[in-house]
Amino acid sequence: MTDSPRVLAVGLATLDVVQVVERLPGPDEKLVARSVDVDAGGPALNAARTAALLGCDVTLVTVVGAGAIGEAVRAGLGAVRLDDRATGAAGAAVSTVLVTAGTGERAVVSTNATGVVVQAEAPDLTGVCAVLVDGHHLDLALATAAEARRLGIPVLLDGGSWKPGLEALLAHVDVALLSADFRLPADLALPAAGAALSSGSLLADVARLGPTVVAQSHGAGAIEVLAHSRAATVPVPRAGRVVDTLGAGDVLHGALLACLAAGPRALGAVVVDALAVAAEVASASVAAPGALGWARDGANAGQLRCDAARFRSKCEVP
Repeated sequence: MTDSPRVLAVGLATLDVVQVVERLPGPDEKLVARSVDVDAGGPALNAARTAALLGCDVTLVTVVGAGAIGEAVRAGLGAVRLDDRATGAAGAAVSTVLVTAGTGERAVVSTNATGVVVQAEAPDLTGVCAVLVDGHHLDLALATAAEARRLGIPVLLDGGSWKPGLEALLAHVDVALLSADFRLPADLALPAAGAALSSGSLLADVARLGPTVVAQSHGAGAIEVLAHSRAATVPVPRAGRVVDTLGAGDVLHGALLACLAAGPRALGAVVVDALAVAAEVASASVAAPGALGWARDGANAGQLRCDAARFRSKCEVP
């Protein structure tokens, strides 16, 4: 295993305009923000930057486009390589984010990938150790995940919310890490049997759609896991003072991607250990402003990078 395993993140990139406020405004009310920051964001992009900070060679496959917004997103990529699938005038979405100063909670408004047409053919997966998809740019995600599955490359789904067509993508996913808000549509049927999902367990129902490992995060609460039909929980370390929850889920997914870069061995029972490493990184992220504020603490970031590398090394042992 190389010291910098190659991974892909496929999905949404945005330009985030983040304002810290004392409270959310009411109807027709104007507030003065404590601060404002403009940075690249989005679930796939933040996950990509996290995996890069944890020692991976990362390519982001997304839509960025030209113009001022596209240039601002490119400037925020850091060490992440870009495979831009923009067509015509398509470009990155803009997200407006309000962060409440006292709690770190955030409210987000974005167009996401609505109506965006992309070049959907799968990228070259030569040398790739793991792939993340976030459900945005679905045709591109489907093509990439199907090719990764054919090649035996682990595929991770960032399940932030249900999106139309996600059941087809889940058929090619090995690990689905869901947000606390994730829900399946009430009328969703199993693709093969046509039977309604009715087990009463969200994790079990998602597993029936394809993944062998399904987990769900619950903020500061323990991560629920169903791995190879066995239930487990992964405790989340206390973060101390919560400064900003923006991007914490993206960081969790990016850290897990960095661990899954160990390859297929990471999909066994040790996947619970991978989730524990990812939870450490996500906890560090909420104690600092922005999705990548945790990386400014050089000593702590270095330790987290070593933890991810140690996990990958452990998976090399037969």
